[in-house]
Amino acid sequence: MLLEAVRQLLKNAGEIVIPKEAKKQMEQKILSEQSFKTKNIKIENKKVTIYPSAASATPVIYLNTFAEEEGDCVHRTLCDMSCPDFTLVVISGLEWNHDMVLWDIPPVSKNDAPYTKGADEYLQLMIEQIIPNTEKYMQGSIAWRGLAGYSLAGLFAVYSMYQTTLFSRIASMSGSLWFPDFKEYVFSNEPMQKPDHLFFSLGDRECKTKNPYLKTVQSHTEAIEAFYRGQGIDTILCMNAGGHFKDTAQRTASGIRWLLSKPAKSVETTKDL
Repeated sequence: MLLEAVRQLLKNAGEIVIPKEAKKQMEQKILSEQSFKTKNIKIENKKVTIYPSAASATPVIYLNTFAEEEGDCVHRTLCDMSCPDFTLVVISGLEWNHDMVLWDIPPVSKNDAPYTKGADEYLQLMIEQIIPNTEKYMQGSIAWRGLAGYSLAGLFAVYSMYQTTLFSRIASMSGSLWFPDFKEYVFSNEPMQKPDHLFFSLGDRECKTKNPYLKTVQSHTEAIEAFYRGQGIDTILCMNAGGHFKDTAQRTASGIRWLLSKPAKSVETTKDL
């Protein structure tokens, strides 16, 4: 144990006199650092990785990912960006074409898998199990909750606004807003709670395809972002160079960093579970 090693080092210091209070502070600091190391938990076959803040009353952002290694890449990128202190919770092990899917649609390309409705069930799992079990490990109160995702998880993040009031900030990076009938769903339904801040990004070549669904992604994203902006929500749409699979960790981290850059409103509250 690191703490025992330091205690032994202090014991062997010989002639060096270290004040008792200083020793105590060193031990407390080490214990604190050990307490806030990355934690992994399993919930209903989902892997939940917690990159916790060492402070209390900081934000927590939930990130649904396609692959387990994505979380580490995004977290490292965020560390390099020197973001404000917050807790990142990465969820992997998802049934991608089910957990992130709003309603059934057939495959959208020749080698694609079917999309089967599972978003409502998965969001319920987040609300009832993943979030409560995750937040047990966090210090004190939570400043606000955010939800972020790339591709289908970006679609899911926006959709969550219509099903729960838990998230006050949303980031959809290269979100699958081409999804059939979703634009119409946005235009004809009211969110349960309008988010304080809403981030969109997209690659400038994502619409350069003959696929009848995917080629609509830019026009749909632009229309949806403009619609929310017209509703008085603080939104932004960032265009990135390249296609859907370019710089995914960087794009994801940039969206999360934007959410963290926005000041907390005095009326921004965290809903109880």
